[in-house]
Amino acid sequence: MDAQRFYGRKEHDQAVRLIPSDSEDSELEESDSEEEWTPKSGLRENDLPDDNESVDEEENEEDEVSQEAVPRLPRWRTPHSANITDYPEWQASLPKSDHINSPYKYFKMFFSEDILEVVLEQSNLYAIQCDTNKPLNLTKKELEQFMGTAVYMSLFGLPGTRMFWNKATRVSQVADTMALNRWEFIKKSLHFNNNEVRQRENIDPLHKIRPLVTHLTSKLQTIPMSEKLAVDEQMVPFKGRNRLKQYLPAKPKKWGYKIFILAGSDGVPHNFEIYTGRVVQPPELPDVGASGNVVLRLAQPIPRQQNYEVFFDNWFTSVPLILTLAHQGIHCTGTVRSNRLPGVNLMCDVELKRTGRGSFEQKIAMVGETTLHAVKWYDNRSVSLLSNYIGAHPVTDVDRWDGKQKKIIKVPCPAVVREYNKNMGGVDLLDSLIALYRNKIRSKKWYHRLMFHFIDMTIVTAWLLYKRDCSSTGMRKEEQMRLYTFKSYIAESLCKSGKNLEQKRRRGPTTPIPVPDVRLDATAHWMVMDEKKGRCKVPRCKGTPKAKCQKCDAHLCFTSTSNCFMRFHTE
Repeated sequence: MDAQRFYGRKEHDQAVRLIPSDSEDSELEESDSEEEWTPKSGLRENDLPDDNESVDEEENEEDEVSQEAVPRLPRWRTPHSANITDYPEWQASLPKSDHINSPYKYFKMFFSEDILEVVLEQSNLYAIQCDTNKPLNLTKKELEQFMGTAVYMSLFGLPGTRMFWNKATRVSQVADTMALNRWEFIKKSLHFNNNEVRQRENIDPLHKIRPLVTHLTSKLQTIPMSEKLAVDEQMVPFKGRNRLKQYLPAKPKKWGYKIFILAGSDGVPHNFEIYTGRVVQPPELPDVGASGNVVLRLAQPIPRQQNYEVFFDNWFTSVPLILTLAHQGIHCTGTVRSNRLPGVNLMCDVELKRTGRGSFEQKIAMVGETTLHAVKWYDNRSVSLLSNYIGAHPVTDVDRWDGKQKKIIKVPCPAVVREYNKNMGGVDLLDSLIALYRNKIRSKKWYHRLMFHFIDMTIVTAWLLYKRDCSSTGMRKEEQMRLYTFKSYIAESLCKSGKNLEQKRRRGPTTPIPVPDVRLDATAHWMVMDEKKGRCKVPRCKGTPKAKCQKCDAHLCFTSTSNCFMRFHTE
């Protein structure tokens, strides 16, 4: 189990809870009629008075009046028997594919012609706005070639972009596709939205890249969803100057843009939202707190009342969020912080540790037709989980390493923990695949980092869809493309597919001169005769001899009047 996910993060969010009833004790008086919690009844912690704050009599009277309209806390109790919860089965299914498309077609599902036209129009406009004397005149074929070279650069992983055109580190797949000056001019002018129509008030922080974000989210939401989904955050590494940059010390990449993602357990993303600070919740969605609102916004494309399952960690989980998703027909499970479980008296960590490794305690509560399950389990440390469809039973054994006994032992594990561990890693899987061949092109424009990240993310998504189709058609795993091959196929298609390669002839790269330690070592420099002539490598010599050095691979004059071969290897 991921310790970071279970035991909390450095980030803090407003704790969401319901207003307690008149009695603050754990044992609440039974009531024949319990009011059902509605999604809009959740209050943030800042809305509640502090326990140590002095309140006058007038405020107390107002609180007594307002308490009448607020529902009571759920009445938590210990289940009498270890009953296994039966929940409705998944009502949807993934479509079966009878054929497999090419990698290029999978990629074009996301970067289609309409978004390329927007990039073309805005990039050409931005170049004229910067300098009317230097128009870009970008074409769709050139834009695809630029994207193809960017994909190649992520595969070869050189630390600088100019190294792909350098004599010593030249990569023909990139250098033969586009000249360096043209490539840098396109990167400098790459744009996605018109700066002149930017509003002066209520400025969108993502205005420069909003058309691309809107397009990609609409495409991802059309992908058929699997039954198990997860909501988690993703870091896009970035250390430049921008107010959207975040610092998360618990992450492997601590600096960068934070993106909230809804993804399947197989890693396929279905929705995402770039963190830009405080967001106004849409009026059609209930307000369950800042972190819970993120889940509700990301869960909008999930079909309702079809028993999909969503998993998230303790930064998102709260009772109002769990009940809101249950009202929409979505099963959900998440680790939860103790201050977000109002009225629940679970065993403290010391008592659980004394009971032994693998011990747990469960509490349940009925809110309308929804059953809430709160489970606290002790492994190396204690962890609490909250679910609206699964509890602690059935309990199974899992393998754990015991440091004292120096061997693997069997530890009892509740069903809700096993289900959470099995299905929570979808976003982490997507992150690990992107990090294998991440694009590291540097730019002074902050939104270019996001654009190159989206190219990497869509290629990984296309590969995961390709793997899904391969499995449905029965193709063996050994016959399926690896991610590196799949990505190089897309890069080659972007650079060459539909392009006229009979361009204006350019002079090819000259043969690099060996370093002095090789040229002057006086070892195994043999003269051979080449079939074609070449320009002499000695400075200020204009000869074109056939003689060349076998070791240095350099043409050198060797005549009665000019002995460049000796000069080249001695001076």
